[in-house]
Amino acid sequence: MTTRRDFIGGMTGAMAGVAFVGCELMNATHVHAQPAPRRREVVVNGRRVKTVDVHAHCAFPDAMALMGLKVNPETLVMGGERIKAMDEQGIDVEALSINAFWYKADRDLARQLIKLQNEKLAALCAAQPDRFVAFASVALQHPDLAAEQLDDAVKKLGLRGAAIGGSVNGEELSDPKFHPFWAKAEELGCLVFIHPQANPDFEKRLKGNGGLINVIGNPLETTIALSHMIYEGTLDRFPGLKICAAHGGGYLPSYAARSDAGCTTFPERCSAVQIKKKPTEYLRQLYFDSIIFTSEALRHLVAEVGASQIVMGTDYPFPWTKTSVDHILNTPGLSDADRAAMLGDTAAKLLAIKS
Repeated sequence: MTTRRDFIGGMTGAMAGVAFVGCELMNATHVHAQPAPRRREVVVNGRRVKTVDVHAHCAFPDAMALMGLKVNPETLVMGGERIKAMDEQGIDVEALSINAFWYKADRDLARQLIKLQNEKLAALCAAQPDRFVAFASVALQHPDLAAEQLDDAVKKLGLRGAAIGGSVNGEELSDPKFHPFWAKAEELGCLVFIHPQANPDFEKRLKGNGGLINVIGNPLETTIALSHMIYEGTLDRFPGLKICAAHGGGYLPSYAARSDAGCTTFPERCSAVQIKKKPTEYLRQLYFDSIIFTSEALRHLVAEVGASQIVMGTDYPFPWTKTSVDHILNTPGLSDADRAAMLGDTAAKLLAIKS
């Protein structure tokens, strides 16, 4: 049996084959060990807070190659810049995730690819245990295999949960076929990070100026995914699930009352599956990252879901979130406990990060 210890190696060897990339695998940072500058320390009311970024991307080019994909070599830069950026921004620990590009893979290829990725993630984290933890990859198009992969990743490799897409080849995460995966995630008590990905059904209307596939399409997919999990009873069937939704949960928390009003005004549309609570009540058992850009948006998210359900994200390497720490520190109306929880206390508990 292979264990996490088997993957512990020197810093250079473990991190040589990783690229820190954005949501569309377009920008990458090749990682080599370099001395890090002095780290910014984040203090809330005199207490040093260990900050945790739950939303940071990476990829392994050799795993991508199995699907005929590659990272543009022109975008690769020295990876010491990732540590430098973390130190400058005040990020102590990053939870790394890989956006799913393998949902079309057959079972054998998916098994090979996921094994490679998860072993490399474990090696990377073992080489820098004070700076990185990781979400496992899983082949969710084969739900029983995904459950097996999650079990191995958590128990044998020390990964802290799973990162999945907002849909799987056009199928909703609430589909009963995915119940084996959700059952395993609930059994393990680990965090599942849901990140949207390009959806051909959206792209037809989102072409043109403005980058709408990302700007509108990504939060819309998350909104749809969470809504189905609420209305189809997935969150009732698996009440112990720990789910974190990227980008502040998409549009759902911003317009959540319409979900309640829909069932009140048109009860026949909510009768196929009898959910146990009002739709908005389920938001308080989910977690959301803080990538919502303005203090007013963060204040509203806190009002809708509670500060205890929000964790910090940067979406690295996208440059629009260089101020994630200050976004939380500078939002008015938050208590010191709220700020500390969002900056890292909550995520540290969810991801079993030692203080």
